[in-house]
Amino acid sequence: MRVSRVLSACALALVLAGCNAASDVALAPDVALAPAPAQTATLPSPYPIDKMVGQWGVASYREDKDRARTEAMARTHCRNPYVITKGPSDGVMMHVADDPKVYELTFKGAPNGKVYLGYNAPPGHQQDREVVSFSDNNVVLRFVDPEINTRYGTYVYVRCSQRA
Repeated sequence: MRVSRVLSACALALVLAGCNAASDVALAPDVALAPAPAQTATLPSPYPIDKMVGQWGVASYREDKDRARTEAMARTHCRNPYVITKGPSDGVMMHVADDPKVYELTFKGAPNGKVYLGYNAPPGHQQDREVVSFSDNNVVLRFVDPEINTRYGTYVYVRCSQRA
């Protein structure tokens, strides 16, 4: 009898510990959590999230020498643009790696001066994208997770003109 009480207490402790760990980061319900880096304060982003709303031509590259060619390729994709809309909580609705659904993402500043686009999690989280460059008409994002970045490359978003 005593052994079953000890096992029950251990099982309850594990369940409660799991609940506490899962509540540390709020992500979309069906997105698997990757281990998060040490808690880092999120700072305001220098980029307004509204600047991401619109129609974009998108392409990706793996080597920096291919960036100019990739930007030109992204412009040609404005015939069938990637549409980014405003989210319900001051973010933007975009796809994430390996998931056909759209999720609300937002810019997050980090103490090291980098800016990330991702879920409501500490900046630099494994599922974030680092902002490589940002202007009104051109945004370059790199996945933080090295494995995802190897598969998808660095994304270039080129704003499509209204007549595209």
